[in-house]
Amino acid sequence: MRLNHILRTTVSAAVVGMAVFGTAGVAAAQDQDVTRVDDIIVTAQKREQSLQDVPIVVTTLSQETLQNAGVSDIKDLQILTPGLTVTSTASEASTTARIRGVGTVGDNPGLESSVGVVIDGVYRSRNSVGFGDLGELQRIEVLKGPQGTLFGKNTSAGVINILTAQPSFTPEFNADFTVGNYGALAASGSVSGPISDQLAFRLYAGRKVRNGFMDIDTGDGPRPETDDNNVDFSTARAQLLWLPGDNVSFRLIADYSSRDEYCCVGTQIRTGATFPFIDGTSTGTGQRPPAPGFGLLPFSRTAFANRSTGQDVNDMGVSLETNIDLPELFGGATLTSITSWRDWSFVNGQDADFTGADIAYRLQDGDFGFTVENLTQEIRLAGATDRLDWLVGVFATREDIGRTDSFYIGADYAPVLSFQLSAALNAGNPLIPISPSIIPCFTRTAQTAIQLQQCLGSGGAFFGGGPAFAAGQSLEDVYEQRSDSYAIFTNNTFAVTDALDLTLGLRYTYDDKSLGGLQTNGTGAAAATCAAGLGNQAVIGGVLGAAASTVLGRLCLPWSSPFYNNRSVTESESDGELSGTVKASYRISPQAMVYASFARGYKSFGYNLDRVQTGITPNASLLFPSEVVDSYELGTKLTLLDRTLLLNATYFDQTFTDFQLNTFLGTSFVVESIPELTSRGVDADFVWFTPIEGLSFSGGVTYTQTEYGVFTAADLANPGNFPQLSLLPGATASFAPEWSGSASMTFDRSLGNGLRGGFSLSAKYMGDYNTGSDLLPAKQQDAFTMVNGRIILGTEDERWTLEGWVQNLTDEEFIQVAYNAFLQGSAFQSTVQPNGTFYNPALDSQTYNAFNGAPRTYGMTLRIRY
Repeated sequence: MRLNHILRTTVSAAVVGMAVFGTAGVAAAQDQDVTRVDDIIVTAQKREQSLQDVPIVVTTLSQETLQNAGVSDIKDLQILTPGLTVTSTASEASTTARIRGVGTVGDNPGLESSVGVVIDGVYRSRNSVGFGDLGELQRIEVLKGPQGTLFGKNTSAGVINILTAQPSFTPEFNADFTVGNYGALAASGSVSGPISDQLAFRLYAGRKVRNGFMDIDTGDGPRPETDDNNVDFSTARAQLLWLPGDNVSFRLIADYSSRDEYCCVGTQIRTGATFPFIDGTSTGTGQRPPAPGFGLLPFSRTAFANRSTGQDVNDMGVSLETNIDLPELFGGATLTSITSWRDWSFVNGQDADFTGADIAYRLQDGDFGFTVENLTQEIRLAGATDRLDWLVGVFATREDIGRTDSFYIGADYAPVLSFQLSAALNAGNPLIPISPSIIPCFTRTAQTAIQLQQCLGSGGAFFGGGPAFAAGQSLEDVYEQRSDSYAIFTNNTFAVTDALDLTLGLRYTYDDKSLGGLQTNGTGAAAATCAAGLGNQAVIGGVLGAAASTVLGRLCLPWSSPFYNNRSVTESESDGELSGTVKASYRISPQAMVYASFARGYKSFGYNLDRVQTGITPNASLLFPSEVVDSYELGTKLTLLDRTLLLNATYFDQTFTDFQLNTFLGTSFVVESIPELTSRGVDADFVWFTPIEGLSFSGGVTYTQTEYGVFTAADLANPGNFPQLSLLPGATASFAPEWSGSASMTFDRSLGNGLRGGFSLSAKYMGDYNTGSDLLPAKQQDAFTMVNGRIILGTEDERWTLEGWVQNLTDEEFIQVAYNAFLQGSAFQSTVQPNGTFYNPALDSQTYNAFNGAPRTYGMTLRIRY
């Protein structure tokens, strides 16, 4: 039975490839000429089912579909999936997936994912841990809405379920060679076959290199690289499939991948009033000159960075999946065990300010990065009777996260900050000149009011002499978080009648997390500047009045505060949550099914692994609470035109409580729980196998209204965070376009004389949306459409295939994420403005940067199959 199941799974994979791509599927199944909706198989409920029998919104994508759309990692996947957005920021480790406008920003490793990534049954706890070249794929399933019952916690927005190619008992050899613009070169290959009648293997390895698509002005240096966002990636994967008997199978997988790249830089999309200060301290202009009236700048692929942005990412793991058929148990059952160990590490260098000036940076010396080590165990027992499909299981995981942070102040930090402070004071008192040298005025030992006034009036020429942020390391922090999680779950579908099915799923999850850390001020003397300023606090307040808090706040930012020196951080928390689902599906006819469902999802609490302060005082606790979502769906699935046309549509209504928003508050990334976020709309998709041989269409559309509830400062765990979040109440969430849609067309047929040919086009439309978690207007991205294309020529037996391809065919210019540039102006004010928020466009002096999307890339790929 187990051997038959393995063979059936292999055939199903071939059928799915053909069903979605005509006769371009796996060669072994070509003679079947399958072009019907019934043959699209998914495992969204941890068992094989026809897509049209599953009461869940699922986008399923075969290996052929992914290949023809140019999908090699999860970021590429969004062109085929309406409602899915994937973005990266300062590195590939800061990658975020969002479904229906809901997801987790990736800059804080203490924050777990809203969109779960599962690869061959193994859950990846952070989106960034699941991103990379996925190798040989069988298919990818994108499940929308909470999936916590079967896939566990931290799937409150959905799941990306990835199934890779298994070992084959038929010998095969595959090799791919690619050349493209930006100096792109790639090669990959695999070999698979039997070792014995019971044991098969599969080996895969790949390598990719590409020059960067961002040009860099290095300003003051010492950065040697003049481009950025390059690719230098290697991966290897080994598998064994052992069938010792008819009822038992073992699949062992070991994989390793590494990235050694420089990524990523942001470029100015709006240069604010601080431009003269950057220009005055940098070799060259230091950043893009401002537009008239400090308006938005034209799109550009030139960025500024005087420090290197190298990244070193290593990912490795081992998993063992065991399946044992138990025909005598409960009328027939299958016991499944999945055991995994994974280790992921990331080390980065960073230019914090993205200018040519030497303001602040992090070195790629091993002291800035984080690690994630996981051990997981899942055991499921599943079976079926005439009326009941049942499943029970347990899951346990231990996760250890380590984060290190090391921050350096550059030689231009003090002059740039002094320029800004003196400019702000000059606006209220023109007798104070704009100067790069006033910080010692505030930090001179035993400074008097008269001396301070004279020092400020002279631009720091008289009665200065205090410390002023000497260049060097300003912090060196270490955090260690351990998380133990246990769950018990069940999912059962009862056929009330031949047409009506009821599903009940329950899961109880218990989490226990502990945090330990040590915050130190490194080898530099930045904290001495803050301490000296606080020593003169009364004098500064007497001379400057209300402006004193701004001055002291800038002197005592998290990386220059003496309150963190040798500060221990120790916390622990535990919590349990019941989640689950109830579904009812009714088959009106063999061609039509309707369903309704309720699901509750759970996302675990966590800790801000960063320096977090209110004013100049470190927060006593770094804890943020758990997030819960209640979701309702009402849908229909139609199979028409002699079962060659699939039409599915679902209305969804999701309410998130204590939504975990990770946002940049100007000095650090902080998770703040927003009381309520709602996401309502419609998902629709179609697949059509046309009467024309080899021609098929597929696509979908998502309409979403994702909005924050109305809240005030009193509703937040830390009311002091409200000014930077004051644009959120009642507003549309970031990365939540009202409309998004995807469509693809594939044509593939015989050309005669042993040749086949075809082409494919894939497109994704995104309506306008804001790319900043604080919703500042300058971070808006206009609507755009991406198009990928591919032309294919090869032999009928696929011994060789030559493909010409292009990604972003129209060279669409768009940004991934916009953000406030470091130490370059301010957007939010300290008091409520006439519009009722803390934001006033007329007073916005902030420079905004953005991480760009990829440009048009093109090339040729040769595929060889034996």
